[in-house]
Amino acid sequence: MMVWINGQFVEMAQAKVGYFDAGFQHAIGLFETMLARDGAVLRLEAHLERLATSAKELRIFEHLRIEPLAEAIQMCLEKNQMHCAGVHGSVHARIRVTVTGGDLGKPFAGANASEDKPASPQPTVCIHVQSATRYPDELFENGIGASVADNRANAHDPFASHKTLAYWPRIAALQSAARSGCSEALWFSTSNHLASGSVSSVMLMKDGCMLLPFARGETAPDEASSPVLPGCTRAAMILWAQAMGVDVQRRMLTIDDVFDADEVLLTNSSWGVLPVIRVEQHVIADAKPGAMAQRLRERWLA
Repeated sequence: MMVWINGQFVEMAQAKVGYFDAGFQHAIGLFETMLARDGAVLRLEAHLERLATSAKELRIFEHLRIEPLAEAIQMCLEKNQMHCAGVHGSVHARIRVTVTGGDLGKPFAGANASEDKPASPQPTVCIHVQSATRYPDELFENGIGASVADNRANAHDPFASHKTLAYWPRIAALQSAARSGCSEALWFSTSNHLASGSVSSVMLMKDGCMLLPFARGETAPDEASSPVLPGCTRAAMILWAQAMGVDVQRRMLTIDDVFDADEVLLTNSSWGVLPVIRVEQHVIADAKPGAMAQRLRERWLA
Protein backbone atom coordinates (compact mmCIF):
# COMPACT_ATOMS: atom_id res chain seq x y z
CA MET A 1 0.00 0.00 0.00
CA MET A 2 1.13 3.53 -0.81
CA VAL A 3 0.46 6.44 1.53
CA TRP A 4 0.17 10.08 0.44
CA ILE A 5 2.08 12.51 2.72
CA ASN A 6 2.35 16.19 1.85
CA GLY A 7 2.02 15.58 -1.87
CA GLN A 8 4.29 12.54 -2.11
CA PHE A 9 3.52 8.82 -2.30
CA VAL A 10 5.58 6.61 -0.02
CA GLU A 11 5.50 2.94 0.89
CA MET A 12 3.53 2.18 4.04
CA ALA A 13 6.69 1.20 5.93
CA GLN A 14 8.16 4.63 5.12
CA ALA A 15 5.02 6.60 6.04
CA LYS A 16 6.41 8.64 8.90
CA VAL A 17 6.17 12.10 10.43
CA GLY A 18 8.78 13.92 12.48
CA TYR A 19 9.24 13.61 16.21
CA PHE A 20 8.33 17.28 16.62
CA ASP A 21 5.08 16.99 14.67
CA ALA A 22 2.22 18.56 16.62
CA GLY A 23 0.02 15.55 16.03
CA PHE A 24 2.54 13.23 17.70
CA GLN A 25 3.55 15.50 20.56
CA HIS A 26 0.27 17.20 21.44
CA ALA A 27 -2.55 15.56 19.42
CA ILE A 28 -2.96 18.83 17.52
CA GLY A 29 -4.77 17.62 14.45
CA LEU A 30 -7.94 16.44 12.78
CA PHE A 31 -8.99 13.38 10.82
CA GLU A 32 -11.77 12.12 8.59
CA THR A 33 -12.66 8.56 7.68
CA MET A 34 -14.66 7.79 4.54
CA LEU A 35 -15.97 4.80 2.64
CA ALA A 36 -15.52 4.31 -1.10
CA ARG A 37 -16.98 1.71 -3.44
CA ASP A 38 -15.27 1.29 -6.79
CA GLY A 39 -13.71 4.73 -6.42
CA ALA A 40 -16.92 6.56 -5.48
CA VAL A 41 -16.52 8.15 -2.03
CA LEU A 42 -19.72 8.52 -0.05
CA ARG A 43 -20.33 12.20 0.82
CA LEU A 44 -16.75 13.18 -0.03
CA GLU A 45 -17.50 16.90 -0.24
CA ALA A 46 -19.32 16.88 3.11
CA HIS A 47 -16.37 15.18 4.82
CA LEU A 48 -13.82 17.60 3.38
CA GLU A 49 -15.96 20.65 4.12
CA ARG A 50 -16.27 19.51 7.73
CA LEU A 51 -12.48 19.07 7.87
CA ALA A 52 -11.92 22.54 6.43
CA THR A 53 -14.40 24.12 8.86
CA SER A 54 -12.75 22.46 11.86
CA ALA A 55 -9.27 23.43 10.67
CA LYS A 56 -10.34 27.06 10.47
CA GLU A 57 -12.38 27.20 13.67
CA LEU A 58 -9.65 25.48 15.69
CA ARG A 59 -6.96 27.61 14.01
CA ILE A 60 -4.79 24.85 12.63
CA PHE A 61 -4.82 26.74 9.35
CA GLU A 62 -7.19 29.12 7.62
CA HIS A 63 -7.69 27.65 4.18
CA LEU A 64 -7.96 24.00 3.26
CA ARG A 65 -8.20 23.57 -0.50
CA ILE A 66 -10.89 20.95 -0.85
CA GLU A 67 -10.61 20.32 -4.59
CA PRO A 68 -6.90 19.33 -4.62
CA LEU A 69 -7.43 17.18 -1.53
CA ALA A 70 -10.34 15.39 -3.23
CA GLU A 71 -8.10 14.80 -6.25
CA ALA A 72 -5.37 13.40 -3.98
CA ILE A 73 -7.89 10.97 -2.45
CA GLN A 74 -8.82 9.72 -5.90
CA MET A 75 -5.13 9.37 -6.76
CA CYS A 76 -4.63 7.26 -3.62
CA LEU A 77 -7.48 4.97 -4.61
CA GLU A 78 -6.02 4.56 -8.09
CA LYS A 79 -2.45 4.14 -6.85
CA ASN A 80 -3.58 1.30 -4.60
CA GLN A 81 -5.87 -0.19 -7.27
CA MET A 82 -9.00 0.40 -5.22
CA HIS A 83 -10.83 2.61 -7.71
CA CYS A 84 -12.77 0.09 -9.82
CA ALA A 85 -14.49 -3.27 -9.55
CA GLY A 86 -12.27 -6.31 -9.87
CA VAL A 87 -12.85 -9.90 -10.88
CA HIS A 88 -14.24 -10.64 -7.43
CA GLY A 89 -16.80 -7.82 -7.48
CA SER A 90 -16.95 -4.33 -6.01
CA VAL A 91 -13.98 -2.89 -4.16
CA HIS A 92 -14.80 -1.29 -0.82
CA ALA A 93 -12.12 1.00 0.60
CA ARG A 94 -11.68 2.83 3.87
CA ILE A 95 -10.02 6.23 3.51
CA ARG A 96 -8.44 8.20 6.32
CA VAL A 97 -7.31 11.80 5.92
CA THR A 98 -5.18 13.17 8.77
CA VAL A 99 -4.15 16.81 9.14
CA THR A 100 -1.83 17.93 11.95
CA GLY A 101 -0.43 21.26 13.06
CA GLY A 102 2.98 20.43 11.58
CA ASP A 103 6.49 20.43 12.96
CA LEU A 104 6.61 22.40 16.23
CA GLY A 105 10.39 22.34 16.05
CA LYS A 106 10.08 25.06 13.44
CA PRO A 107 9.03 28.66 14.11
CA PHE A 108 5.38 28.95 15.10
CA ALA A 109 2.99 31.43 16.68
CA GLY A 110 5.37 34.27 15.93
CA ALA A 111 8.42 32.72 17.59
CA ASN A 112 11.69 33.30 15.73
CA ALA A 113 9.82 35.18 13.02
CA SER A 114 11.88 37.08 10.50
CA GLU A 115 11.23 40.45 8.87
CA ASP A 116 8.58 41.24 11.50
CA LYS A 117 6.28 38.59 10.03
CA PRO A 118 4.72 35.94 12.29
CA ALA A 119 5.71 32.42 11.31
CA SER A 120 3.76 29.22 11.62
CA PRO A 121 4.56 25.61 10.74
CA GLN A 122 3.28 23.96 7.61
CA PRO A 123 0.56 21.42 8.41
CA THR A 124 1.15 17.74 7.78
CA VAL A 125 -1.47 16.19 5.49
CA CYS A 126 -1.69 12.40 5.09
CA ILE A 127 -4.04 10.13 3.13
CA HIS A 128 -4.19 6.39 3.69
CA VAL A 129 -6.50 3.90 1.96
CA GLN A 130 -7.07 0.26 2.81
CA SER A 131 -9.71 -2.42 2.39
CA ALA A 132 -12.86 -1.51 4.28
CA THR A 133 -13.53 -3.38 7.52
CA ARG A 134 -16.00 -6.22 6.98
CA TYR A 135 -18.45 -6.46 9.85
CA PRO A 136 -20.31 -9.73 10.52
CA ASP A 137 -23.87 -9.76 9.20
CA GLU A 138 -25.01 -10.93 12.64
CA LEU A 139 -24.27 -7.49 14.10
CA PHE A 140 -26.88 -5.93 11.83
CA GLU A 141 -29.33 -8.83 11.93
CA ASN A 142 -29.28 -9.27 15.71
CA GLY A 143 -28.21 -5.85 16.98
CA ILE A 144 -25.60 -4.96 19.59
CA GLY A 145 -25.30 -3.93 23.21
CA ALA A 146 -24.07 -0.48 24.23
CA SER A 147 -22.72 0.77 27.53
CA VAL A 148 -22.81 4.29 28.97
CA ALA A 149 -19.44 6.03 29.04
CA ASP A 150 -18.21 7.26 32.42
CA ASN A 151 -16.87 10.49 30.90
CA ARG A 152 -19.11 13.36 29.79
CA ALA A 153 -19.08 15.58 26.70
CA ASN A 154 -18.74 19.26 27.61
CA ALA A 155 -20.81 21.73 25.58
CA HIS A 156 -18.44 24.51 26.70
CA ASP A 157 -15.39 22.72 25.28
CA PRO A 158 -14.84 24.24 21.80
CA PHE A 159 -12.98 21.09 20.68
CA ALA A 160 -15.67 18.60 21.72
CA SER A 161 -17.72 18.74 18.50
CA HIS A 162 -14.74 18.39 16.15
CA LYS A 163 -13.03 15.21 14.95
CA THR A 164 -9.66 15.84 16.59
CA LEU A 165 -6.78 13.43 17.19
CA ALA A 166 -7.40 13.57 20.96
CA TYR A 167 -9.27 10.25 20.88
CA TRP A 168 -7.88 8.53 23.96
CA PRO A 169 -11.06 9.05 26.08
CA ARG A 170 -13.20 7.64 23.26
CA ILE A 171 -10.99 4.59 22.81
CA ALA A 172 -10.89 4.02 26.57
CA ALA A 173 -14.70 4.09 26.69
CA LEU A 174 -14.82 1.56 23.85
CA GLN A 175 -12.39 -0.72 25.68
CA SER A 176 -14.53 -0.50 28.80
CA ALA A 177 -17.64 -1.28 26.74
CA ALA A 178 -15.96 -4.37 25.27
CA ARG A 179 -15.15 -5.68 28.75
CA SER A 180 -18.89 -5.62 29.53
CA GLY A 181 -19.83 -7.38 26.29
CA CYS A 182 -20.88 -4.21 24.45
CA SER A 183 -19.82 -2.93 21.03
CA GLU A 184 -20.18 0.82 21.58
CA ALA A 185 -20.32 3.34 24.43
CA LEU A 186 -22.93 6.10 24.55
CA TRP A 187 -21.77 9.53 25.66
CA PHE A 188 -23.92 12.01 27.53
CA SER A 189 -23.19 15.69 28.09
CA THR A 190 -22.34 17.35 31.39
CA SER A 191 -26.05 18.28 31.56
CA ASN A 192 -26.86 14.54 31.21
CA HIS A 193 -28.26 14.79 27.69
CA LEU A 194 -27.52 12.26 24.97
CA ALA A 195 -24.56 13.26 22.79
CA SER A 196 -23.15 10.42 20.67
CA GLY A 197 -21.38 7.11 20.67
CA SER A 198 -17.61 6.91 21.06
CA VAL A 199 -17.23 6.48 17.28
CA SER A 200 -20.76 7.07 16.04
CA SER A 201 -23.78 9.33 15.90
CA VAL A 202 -26.97 8.29 17.72
CA MET A 203 -30.57 8.35 16.50
CA LEU A 204 -33.73 7.22 18.29
CA MET A 205 -37.03 6.11 16.80
CA LYS A 206 -40.19 6.71 18.82
CA ASP A 207 -43.75 6.37 17.52
CA GLY A 208 -42.57 6.69 13.92
CA CYS A 209 -40.52 9.84 14.61
CA MET A 210 -36.72 10.09 14.40
CA LEU A 211 -35.19 11.91 17.38
CA LEU A 212 -31.65 13.25 17.39
CA PRO A 213 -29.41 15.23 19.74
CA PHE A 214 -28.50 18.72 18.56
CA ALA A 215 -25.15 18.76 16.75
CA ARG A 216 -22.72 21.64 16.27
CA GLY A 217 -24.34 24.27 14.06
CA GLU A 218 -27.87 23.25 15.03
CA THR A 219 -29.88 25.37 17.44
CA ALA A 220 -29.89 23.85 20.92
CA PRO A 221 -31.94 25.49 23.70
CA ASP A 222 -30.34 26.25 27.05
CA GLU A 223 -26.82 25.52 25.81
CA ALA A 224 -24.26 27.88 24.33
CA SER A 225 -23.19 25.22 21.83
CA SER A 226 -23.36 21.49 21.26
CA PRO A 227 -20.57 18.97 21.97
CA VAL A 228 -21.95 16.72 19.22
CA LEU A 229 -20.05 16.23 15.95
CA PRO A 230 -22.25 16.86 12.89
CA GLY A 231 -21.88 13.39 11.40
CA CYS A 232 -21.70 13.08 7.63
CA THR A 233 -23.33 9.65 7.59
CA ARG A 234 -25.86 10.98 10.10
CA ALA A 235 -26.74 13.70 7.57
CA ALA A 236 -27.27 11.08 4.86
CA MET A 237 -29.52 9.02 7.14
CA ILE A 238 -31.60 12.11 7.96
CA LEU A 239 -32.12 12.84 4.26
CA TRP A 240 -33.07 9.22 3.55
CA ALA A 241 -35.49 9.11 6.49
CA GLN A 242 -37.15 12.35 5.38
CA ALA A 243 -37.47 10.95 1.85
CA MET A 244 -39.39 8.05 3.43
CA GLY A 245 -41.77 10.54 5.03
CA VAL A 246 -40.33 10.20 8.54
CA ASP A 247 -40.64 13.21 10.85
CA VAL A 248 -37.13 14.14 12.06
CA GLN A 249 -36.83 16.16 15.29
CA ARG A 250 -33.83 17.43 17.22
CA ARG A 251 -34.26 17.43 20.98
CA MET A 252 -32.40 17.44 24.27
CA LEU A 253 -32.64 13.70 24.92
CA THR A 254 -32.14 11.92 28.24
CA ILE A 255 -31.33 8.36 29.26
CA ASP A 256 -35.07 7.82 29.74
CA ASP A 257 -35.63 8.72 26.08
CA VAL A 258 -33.04 6.10 25.16
CA PHE A 259 -34.66 3.44 27.35
CA ASP A 260 -38.15 4.26 26.04
CA ALA A 261 -37.15 4.32 22.36
CA ASP A 262 -38.64 1.91 19.84
CA GLU A 263 -35.24 1.77 18.14
CA VAL A 264 -31.74 3.03 18.95
CA LEU A 265 -29.54 3.46 15.86
CA LEU A 266 -25.84 4.17 15.55
CA THR A 267 -24.35 5.58 12.36
CA ASN A 268 -20.86 6.16 11.02
CA SER A 269 -18.97 5.85 7.74
CA SER A 270 -17.73 2.32 8.47
CA TRP A 271 -20.88 0.39 9.31
CA GLY A 272 -23.57 2.71 7.96
CA VAL A 273 -26.38 2.07 10.44
CA LEU A 274 -26.16 -0.35 13.36
CA PRO A 275 -29.12 -1.23 15.65
CA VAL A 276 -28.76 -1.29 19.44
CA ILE A 277 -30.97 -3.79 21.27
CA ARG A 278 -29.55 -3.27 24.77
CA VAL A 279 -28.12 -0.33 26.72
CA GLU A 280 -26.30 -1.57 29.82
CA GLN A 281 -28.83 -4.09 31.24
CA HIS A 282 -31.88 -2.36 29.76
CA VAL A 283 -33.47 -4.05 26.76
CA ILE A 284 -34.63 -1.72 23.95
CA ALA A 285 -38.22 -2.46 22.86
CA ASP A 286 -38.47 -6.16 21.97
CA ALA A 287 -34.69 -6.68 21.79
CA LYS A 288 -34.79 -6.96 18.00
CA PRO A 289 -33.60 -4.59 15.25
CA GLY A 290 -36.54 -2.52 14.05
CA ALA A 291 -37.99 -1.58 10.69
CA MET A 292 -36.12 1.72 10.36
CA ALA A 293 -32.76 0.01 10.94
CA GLN A 294 -33.57 -2.42 8.15
CA ARG A 295 -34.80 0.26 5.73
CA LEU A 296 -31.81 2.54 6.30
CA ARG A 297 -29.37 -0.38 5.99
CA GLU A 298 -30.93 -1.41 2.68
CA ARG A 299 -30.51 2.16 1.45
CA TRP A 300 -26.91 2.22 2.69
CA LEU A 301 -26.03 -1.03 0.96
CA ALA A 302 -27.60 0.24 -2.26
